[in-house]
Amino acid sequence: MAVPMAAGSATAAEGEPPVRFMPPNTVLSEADPADVGLDPGPIDAAVAQVRAHEELPADGGYALYPGAVGLMGYEGRIVATDASGDALAYGDEGVPLPADERVPMREDTIFDMASVTKLFTSIAVTQLVEDGLVELDEPVATYLPAFAANGKEEVTVRQLLTHTSGFVAWLPLWSRYPDEESRIAAVMAQPLDDPPGTVYRYSDLNLITLGVLVEELRGAPLDEVVADRVTGPLGMTDTGFNPTEVDRTAATEYQATPPRGVVRGEVHDENAWSLGGVAGHAGIFSTAGDMAVLAQALLNGGAYDGARILSPQSVRQMVTDFNTEFPGDEHGLGFELNQRWYMDAMSGPRTAGHTGYTGTSLVVDFEADAFAILLTNRVHPSRSSGSINVARREWARGLAYAQGVEPRRGDDAWLSGDANATTSTLTAPVDVPAGGARLGFDLYLDTESTDPLHLESSADGGDTWTPLPFTVRDRGTATEWDGVVAGSGTRRWTQARADLPAGEILVRWRATTDGGYLGRGVLVDGVVARGPGGTLLDGESSPDAFDADGWRLVNR
Repeated sequence: MAVPMAAGSATAAEGEPPVRFMPPNTVLSEADPADVGLDPGPIDAAVAQVRAHEELPADGGYALYPGAVGLMGYEGRIVATDASGDALAYGDEGVPLPADERVPMREDTIFDMASVTKLFTSIAVTQLVEDGLVELDEPVATYLPAFAANGKEEVTVRQLLTHTSGFVAWLPLWSRYPDEESRIAAVMAQPLDDPPGTVYRYSDLNLITLGVLVEELRGAPLDEVVADRVTGPLGMTDTGFNPTEVDRTAATEYQATPPRGVVRGEVHDENAWSLGGVAGHAGIFSTAGDMAVLAQALLNGGAYDGARILSPQSVRQMVTDFNTEFPGDEHGLGFELNQRWYMDAMSGPRTAGHTGYTGTSLVVDFEADAFAILLTNRVHPSRSSGSINVARREWARGLAYAQGVEPRRGDDAWLSGDANATTSTLTAPVDVPAGGARLGFDLYLDTESTDPLHLESSADGGDTWTPLPFTVRDRGTATEWDGVVAGSGTRRWTQARADLPAGEILVRWRATTDGGYLGRGVLVDGVVARGPGGTLLDGESSPDAFDADGWRLVNR
């Protein structure tokens, strides 16, 4: 792929304005998608796609998951909630239960959130920072002296929150050590695999340590701290560790080792289970409705319905990328950022979230005032059912596509398409005089970095094509490209300009997608070519001048 020919950012992260928030008194209410300007079609499609994954494969085995609850929020309104499938579908040994013994999924089903727990722990740590009890760049050992063992003296609180500590990803605490005390001691004593700050490695040990830090500085168990300072103030009555309403919980895995049977109402993660169900990395249970409240509190800048759990500045810190040295592993304080592998078309430098191993995910888009929550029991009855990232992407994509993109000029714009592993072309003839001409167009580019846009010209009727260098101007910053612009998460219109060679030529926009992830696509609008004698091509007045293969005109 080509690279910029001149200085300028090829990523959307640099130069982004500060995160903005909704009014702190915004309280969720329900609305039909159309009532808030959304297209209900993509949302309906997402519902159908998520439900389709509950179907048993024709060749036997388990579905991707037995059931799911999905929820979408936009501009303070819950615009979609869907519950489907079963919360309990299998018994011991993974044997399907009779129909009358199954428990259907409900909108208020309680899920084991798995690693989404890390967000609650991170909020609790950020509250310690607000209270002046912790400094992010202070060594963890300042607060937990035992943590200094075996070369960890310089690991900072921020490095634990951003997974740059150098810790190993995981340890079998539950099977290797006999009790809770020895398991925590093992984490404190564990040496680093790499020097702190030199690698990104997602590690449960980072958040287990932070959970211990919260308990030490608050003088109370982590579950009580979270209840008193996060879920309680926000009115998240169905959220907490070690749920009491077992009949409302979604079942997870049948486990023979350790011999737990079908796990339901207890945390699935073995290490968290061996720590009494309360740990910084896993153990929280919640509902889609409660998670919606947390998402809206974040969009509000840390407040909801009269209660404030974080200051706006703290929320900004939590969703600011501190991992710029590790491209692709953007991370705020506890929150993952800009991860297309599950955020899909909602992804961007101002999109935060997290996933959970049991099949849960939260995506919060601060740019669009939107969030998507998908909760499944994908490890029921076995973790071998596979990844549900495809469903996570479909759910997020439904909300993103429902928002659409307002054309830059006129009533419509050209869209390259919304499918993986495709090539689409938009071609127009231009008779350029001897003095040359100038091509201008508006460009909206929201694709992954491996889905580029090519601008090309042909002087032989399309038999051969030559890259056409062009300049993209985005809010005062100009970047030159040698005919290929890399995919970007910039969800805004920019202006593109190119010099056209003399002759009867064809100009072509060629968009390619690989088999990976999608954004909102490539849009081109306001195409104009002008030479010394005047206008040579006006896309707004002559859309029929274009030959579209895979591209289509859209009005939103």
